[in-house]
This record gives sequence, structure tokens and C-alpha cells, in this order.
Amino acid sequence: MRYGRYGFSIRYCKFLPALLLIAALAAAPVTARAADRDPAAPVSVGTSLITIVALGDSLMAGYLLGPDEDFASQLEAALKEAGHDNVKIANAGVSGDTSSGGLARLDWAVGPDADAVILGLGANDALRALNPAITRRNLDEIATRLKARGLPVLLAGMYAPPNLGAEYGGAFNPIYPELAETHGLILYPFFLDGVAGERALNLGDGIHPTAEGIGIIVGRILPKVEELIAAVKNGDAVN
Repeated sequence: MRYGRYGFSIRYCKFLPALLLIAALAAAPVTARAADRDPAAPVSVGTSLITIVALGDSLMAGYLLGPDEDFASQLEAALKEAGHDNVKIANAGVSGDTSSGGLARLDWAVGPDADAVILGLGANDALRALNPAITRRNLDEIATRLKARGLPVLLAGMYAPPNLGAEYGGAFNPIYPELAETHGLILYPFFLDGVAGERALNLGDGIHPTAEGIGIIVGRILPKVEELIAAVKNGDAVN
């Protein structure tokens, strides 16, 4: 094999200009997305891809469900059926996750390609009877950091299990509406609305929705997700 002046093979040198061009294109700046745009500057999304991250626990992850039966998959399909062909729902649900876990993985779970977030954490906090003050603090920090990135947020609320008593519920249940008010978030008061307590819509544990149950959740939350999409198109971040 013949070699050129700097040790490269002659065959390699023939392709060097093309390789350099590819490298230059790869290094070129890309269109700014939500993570690095000015939160105060309106953006025109048009028909470009809108990525919404569903940040949650097993309720969003699709615990024991089959392919395309989880919340993100069913929501994306419902949005397409409603005419939102340019919306992708990224499943960032982790089974067993608490609000503390969600906060710890926030930066990599909600990557630079995210345009908006559906925030659904706190159910495991309540199931474990964690101090509601901790849940509030974690969710507040998540909302604050997403606000700093200019990302619109749909907050999917949760209620404490009744068996924990009125005092616990009185401290836990107001967290979501109050944070939504404080940060200007879109609020869906109860993620399991229409499904909680319905035996036929939950798995054997009575906690996790079946595929049909997820379908009901998707149908009920859909108008709020469309409101979130409108916020992205209008360049509206949390305020």
C-alpha cells in the first residue's frame, strides 16, 4: 500500500476532503432548542418536531404493560389521531422513582432536545408516607430548574392514599395546585382520574393501570397536553 507525505494511505487521501466536509457539517451549530434558547424570546415551532418528556414513575413507565401500551406510547398515538403529527412523547418514567429520584436524574432525563415536560412524580412518596415537605421541595426545585431552561410544564397531580389519614392528605394533596400556581404550570389535578379504585382498570396490585386504564388517562389528560403543545408553539415557558 502506498502512503502519502503524512503517513496516510493514498486511498485514504482520496477521500480526505469528503471526510473533512462531513466532520465540518457535524460540528456546525444546530437549530437552538428549548434547553439553550432565551426563555423570554418567542419561538416559531411550525411543523418541526416537538419533543415532550414524560418524567415520572411506574405509572408513566408502563409497569407490566406490553409494547406501545405505556402512557407515552398511547399519548403519542392519541395526539397523532388528533392531528398532532409532529409531536414525540419521550418516556422518562422509572418504576419506583420518588420525587427525590426524579430530581437527581433531571438533567439527563430531560435532555437538550426537550421542548416541554409532563411532570408526574410523587405517587411513590405518598405510598412510602414520606414527609410531604420533602416532596414539595423536590417538585419545587424541578419546576424551578425547568423554568430556568424555558420549558413549559404540565404538572400531573397525585392524591395521598386515604389510609394515611386526613393530616397526611392535608399536607400532601395541596402540593400540586399550589406549585402550579406559584410557577405558572399547566395543572392536571389527578393523574389517575377515572382509573383509581376501578378494579377492571388496574392490575392485580390495584395500583398500576392496565393498558385500558392508561387509555382512559390519556383521553382525559389530552386537552391539557394540547394546551402544553400550544405553549411550546407560542414560546410560553413557565412564568
